[in-house]
Amino acid sequence: MTVPSLMQNHQRKTYVTQLHKFYNELSQALIQYQTDKNALNLKEAGLTSQAELNSFFKTYFNVVNDCGDTQTPCLASSYKTISGRTIGTPFNEPIYMTLASGASFSAHYSGGTSVIFYLYLDTNGQKGPNIAGRDIFAVYIYNNGLIDDNGPAAPLTKEQRDNVFNDNCIAGETTWFGCFGKILNDNWEMTY
Repeated sequence: MTVPSLMQNHQRKTYVTQLHKFYNELSQALIQYQTDKNALNLKEAGLTSQAELNSFFKTYFNVVNDCGDTQTPCLASSYKTISGRTIGTPFNEPIYMTLASGASFSAHYSGGTSVIFYLYLDTNGQKGPNIAGRDIFAVYIYNNGLIDDNGPAAPLTKEQRDNVFNDNCIAGETTWFGCFGKILNDNWEMTY
């Protein structure tokens, strides 16, 4: 192997490790939130508004920078897809935060019957490469407390995740989610 390919493999493993760490922290926080409220799902626990979502993150995470509704300095000012298309910026989300781990995210309460909120997680904050599917991922949180990619209900099947990946992460003209589900399918490996 050449040095550039070794470096690229190392970077990909680093991004996935950081993604996996946040996934575990978020999963534990969602379980704790439901336990603290003695609830069976997130809506029953009180996660029913953007204000409650903001409070959830401030209570269960070590937030070192609350950027409010301003994308920078929590996230980079622009991002690209794997194919090089610029992602519409700013994201125009109601909340942007940076955690002590260095990860940054925007979160949006959607209030759907299945997806309660989604977030755009940049595993290394403003540092590059700022590419969807490399260091920034769209992650969806469902009312049952599960974390998955965009779909009708969680957990998604392997086939659903593959379809979302192929239609959006790789080939999407206006979307870029689906990369997270591919990593879940591939047992926390970035194989694309």
